[in-house]
Amino acid sequence: MESLTVKAQKRATVGKKESKRLRAQKLIPAVLYGKDEPVHLTVSFNEIRKLVYTPNVYLVNLDIDGEVRKAIIQDMQWHPVEEQILHIDFIRVEEDKPVKISIPVKITGTSKGIKSGGRLKTNMRKLRIKALSENLPDTIDIDVTELEIGDSIKVGELQRENLEFLDNKSNLIVGVVSTRVAQASMTLPEEEAEASEEQEESSEEGESTE
Repeated sequence: MESLTVKAQKRATVGKKESKRLRAQKLIPAVLYGKDEPVHLTVSFNEIRKLVYTPNVYLVNLDIDGEVRKAIIQDMQWHPVEEQILHIDFIRVEEDKPVKISIPVKITGTSKGIKSGGRLKTNMRKLRIKALSENLPDTIDIDVTELEIGDSIKVGELQRENLEFLDNKSNLIVGVVSTRVAQASMTLPEEEAEASEEQEESSEEGESTE
């Protein structure tokens, strides 16, 4: 997995008043959690911008007053109205301990079902995984070439060396649906989807006799 360097500074004072003062100076309060005591930090928005406006996920080389520690972003709190980050939680990454992180899904190939008139529907844009930092991928590549109309790929079908998938095994990641019932077949049980299609056909026949 690619990494980016973010410069940060330790802060000795914490609390709501201090956090408000920092935000007024365009600084973001942050905390680095790990095996030791939490480290309270400040990060400028310019430093964190490269991690915010991208679909990619990175390991962070957190440069704290010249001391670099490897980390990942666990949580990022935004202002409910303004485009402002209120707080960031970092988790320290240890080389011998696996980390849990969400990785983007990358769909590859053109499915047979699409060539037959079907429609590809992606239900999960990211997958939660557990792995050592050295084994973290940039993306989870899923090849849909062999999918026909009605076929799908679920979390439980994925196998990757040195990765553990944490999402529910029955969760559907991507599937090929008939364009006629694309929405219904992905959100309703199979029987209901078929009933929806039959109802649609009956409606069309009624219109044709008028």
